[in-house]
Amino acid sequence: MTDSHKIDVDSLIDARWIVPVEPSRQVLTHHSIAVLDGRIAAILPTADAHARYSAQRQFRLENHVLIPGLVNLHTHAPMTLLRGLADDLPLMEWLTGHIWPVEGKHVSPAFVHDGTLLACAEMIRGGVTCFNEMYCFPGAVAEAALTAKMRAAIGMFVLEFPTNYATDAEDYLRKGLEFRDEYLGEPLINACLAPHAPYTINDATFTAILTYAEQLNLNIHLHLHETQDEISQSLAQHHVRPIQRLHNLGLLGPNLIAVHSVHLNDEEIALLAEQGCHIAHCPTSNLKLASGIPPITKMLANGLNIGLGTDGAASNNRLDMFGEMRLAALLAKGASGNASTLPAHLALQMATLNGARALGLDELTGSLAVGKSADITAVSLAELETAPCYDVISHLVYAAGRENVSHVWCNGELLLDERRLTTLNPRDLAALAAVWQNKIKQG
Repeated sequence: MTDSHKIDVDSLIDARWIVPVEPSRQVLTHHSIAVLDGRIAAILPTADAHARYSAQRQFRLENHVLIPGLVNLHTHAPMTLLRGLADDLPLMEWLTGHIWPVEGKHVSPAFVHDGTLLACAEMIRGGVTCFNEMYCFPGAVAEAALTAKMRAAIGMFVLEFPTNYATDAEDYLRKGLEFRDEYLGEPLINACLAPHAPYTINDATFTAILTYAEQLNLNIHLHLHETQDEISQSLAQHHVRPIQRLHNLGLLGPNLIAVHSVHLNDEEIALLAEQGCHIAHCPTSNLKLASGIPPITKMLANGLNIGLGTDGAASNNRLDMFGEMRLAALLAKGASGNASTLPAHLALQMATLNGARALGLDELTGSLAVGKSADITAVSLAELETAPCYDVISHLVYAAGRENVSHVWCNGELLLDERRLTTLNPRDLAALAAVWQNKIKQG
């Protein structure tokens, strides 16, 4: 085919390997992805791609593997500004004695915007193209995500008690719905309901949240069964465990994303699976706060859809989805005594397609397929630390790390080019972080 007869596309990305995630375990060798108008126009052998397409930009990634952009299923992005502030403490002491008092003094739209920018930079450099956010001032989160040109599912945060953002649950919901309406037509932004946790939300508010979720077709994203103390409090106050309480209120369903879900009995696992709920597994945060190790093997056996999240940088302290994949796989093996539990291909699926499925975005992102958004991460396997390579998918989980991410595209837009951020300025972000550190240290 002559150049005059070739099909014009925006980008043509050649790679040594492509792991589309769907179908599972598939590895395409010496293939290319053609991108047009933010979508994947074709995935085909590289020789055929060059014969068929003429691209404005060509990327020849001869020692790289292309994977879907990673989906971080649970974040508190602004808390990147609190990274390392109060480490090595139990969850409730960490929250009530340190994090919430600092937030009470400093959280503002500017804090949220700047912290989210810093988080977006870290996530992009780690191959993340989509994150599921829970924090106040959602409009400030959205503006930062749009500046970074990332995809974000942003929670309409709800608490019962006042903060710098809202006065009571009704005020949180009103402001959240105003945010949703404002960004309704923005293709990179999706809204969801984000009640903090059962121990900070009363029954009347949960009932209102359920009504909005049903009327507006919104996901509900909340912390659930994170600690034993949470369960004990629920038994004392409500005479049932939190999951049963939510079930009694009608909140369990395919739109529920249950974060952490560390302490589940067999009946609760079966109930969550029966109701079609999703799990956001945050292994690093669970270990760092000594919350425990969730029964992932039993969840998988029951068919629960499990995605991976980092939680916030204040409790992790990295927004590193490669680290979460590796740790999730290793923990599941160690806890089950079975080395075949949670294999590498499933860990990768949890970090991509499963997260997208939980967000209701799996028709758009989470795997590499013709017609889907060009949310693509390139990982270099050229370094000595990844040589030799017998199994590409295994290497992605057990050998490679976020430092191996070379390029990232979201919606066809190049966000990371040879490790260089294209939408954010690292020097500006470092200066912002220093300014906020000084403010917080001064009290």
